Amino acid sequence: MYEGDDLNTLEEDSTPPEESGNKTFILVAAILGGVVLLSIACLAVYGLYFLPRQTAQRASAQETLVAQNLQVNQALTEKAISDMLSQVPSGTPTLEPTATPVFEQTTPTAAPTDPQTATVAAALTQAAQAQLTVTALPTSTALPNTGFFDDAGAPGLFVMAVALVIVILLARRLRVSPAK
Repeated sequence: MYEGDDLNTLEEDSTPPEESGNKTFILVAAILGGVVLLSIACLAVYGLYFLPRQTAQRASAQETLVAQNLQVNQALTEKAISDMLSQVPSGTPTLEPTATPVFEQTTPTAAPTDPQTATVAAALTQAAQAQLTVTALPTSTALPNTGFFDDAGAPGLFVMAVALVIVILLARRLRVSPAK
């Protein structure tokens, strides 16, 4: 009779030939795995080392800015108080009345003074006096930290772009190479 094992013509001890494409695949997988592990390590170093430093620097810069603003506000307040006190008339002794003949004085009829015009004239006078006494105020010299590259992380974007280009080149190379 027929038994199921009689049709087996291959030797049971022989192993199938190894494919040559497995080595390339393992090599590419190992490189990509290394890139992933390296990027995870870089992110961990950034998160544990550089990020706390940046946060501390940002906080100290903000504290410095608040202290400068407070100092400028105090200086401006002191100047305003001294300006107001300098405009207060000082007391002068009055002279004894003398015997002078009284003349009839006629005043020409002047146009009535508009209160808005007087207010504008006073404001312009105060502005002219302020321009003469202004000293140098502190100004910022640092460039602002805003924009897409600062928010998204330009070095990380660049590394990922290079990694993807390498993956594309490897995939095209593997597709074109003949199987042996």
